[in-house]
Amino acid sequence: MKKEKLVILGGGESGVGAALLGKEKGYEVFLSDSSKLKSALRAELLSTGISFEEEGHTLDLLRDADVLIKSPGIPDKVEIVQRLIKIGKSPISEIEFASWFVPEVPVVAITGSNGKTTTTSLIYEILVAAGGNVGLGGNIGKSFARLLLEEPKDAYVLELSSFQLDGIDDFQPDVAVITNVTPDHLDRYEYKMENYLESKFRIALNQNSEDWLILCDDDEMTKLYLRGNKMNANEIFFSQGPDPKREGGFRRFSELILRHQGKQVILHTAKMNLRGMHNHYNVMASALAALVIGVEPEVIEKAVYSFSALAHRMEEVGQIDGVTYINDSKATNVDSVWYALDAVEGPVIWLLGGVDKGNNYQDLMGIAVDRVKAIIAIGAENEKILEAFQGHIPQILEIQSMPEVVEAASKLAISGDTVLLSPACASFDFYRNYIDRGDQFRMEVGKLSTSLK
Repeated sequence: MKKEKLVILGGGESGVGAALLGKEKGYEVFLSDSSKLKSALRAELLSTGISFEEEGHTLDLLRDADVLIKSPGIPDKVEIVQRLIKIGKSPISEIEFASWFVPEVPVVAITGSNGKTTTTSLIYEILVAAGGNVGLGGNIGKSFARLLLEEPKDAYVLELSSFQLDGIDDFQPDVAVITNVTPDHLDRYEYKMENYLESKFRIALNQNSEDWLILCDDDEMTKLYLRGNKMNANEIFFSQGPDPKREGGFRRFSELILRHQGKQVILHTAKMNLRGMHNHYNVMASALAALVIGVEPEVIEKAVYSFSALAHRMEEVGQIDGVTYINDSKATNVDSVWYALDAVEGPVIWLLGGVDKGNNYQDLMGIAVDRVKAIIAIGAENEKILEAFQGHIPQILEIQSMPEVVEAASKLAISGDTVLLSPACASFDFYRNYIDRGDQFRMEVGKLSTSLK
């Protein structure tokens, strides 16, 4: 019997994970990448005998696919994808493919414009604290496909981007979380917010009355979508506003209160390591997801109190001469930066810029005027930033080199100030990714600390 042919476009972590899973499941696998593969991923393909090409796509090698998987980083509009679609080969995502082989255990999927990495990681830590052998992956860490090649898990917790959700057909998480939906990646969605919003809500596309959908009741885009669309899953909401009568999550003074089917969790914000209102939302979403799965309240409380901020997300990387240095490199859109500025106490030297994704900086004007004493524009093209903030912020500099950026920030700052790297932009002008940008900032702050000793 002839094997089904699995063709994969893109040889990153998701593509190679899908290739390995496909091989394990008996497919004839071929992987194609327009760039050169990373050496470690190429070695995996070679060691398992999976055929591949790199630095270009050969249509004749792709057109016979029975199953076609596309990397989330490849837009539908690129030529090779369009040519395949025209001959009836519509691609799916690695998430969709992996979901075909999931055992009967809970799958928790998290998406959102902001907070999804923190929420995903916290849910994972809570489930581990409850004694589970849990798989963590998707848009962070390992691909879903690669996780399924490991020993069976008690549950899977997946961070999912809109790009990954665009490629699903039947993927059905038992618990889905949408942290919020604010403008981001609009260049990928024809600069139409409704297209991006629709993409995020695909996480609930196949859910039914036995599934749960956890949503933010304070998010305007979420409420807008729900007004025109009926969800099949059981909806449960979290909010900063007190609503003691309703099941879900709400904030009362300095407490976060979560309720589900007779069980209640009360979390004191003063005991939490996560700072800022945005993290109150993340904690409520995480605690509700854990309650839905059946984790006991005391386990949730202990796990939340022990959880610390993630690297590159409001990560304190130094205290030097009374100045706090915070790495928020993962803040690549306007909304996430608003929450970062809101979470900082005292005057801010704000490091801002990179590859603009259609940002409207007017949304930050009020809080910037209130909190920011100086801006250092760090991107390759800073025109929009200068146009937005000149005349409103007392001092604005343009500096691209991270060593010079940190040095300049240290000279502008006095005791009680915060130097905040929260760029509101993608990182691909000068850095490999937001991690590289944050790592370089952290390294330069470390050098500054050493030089002043």
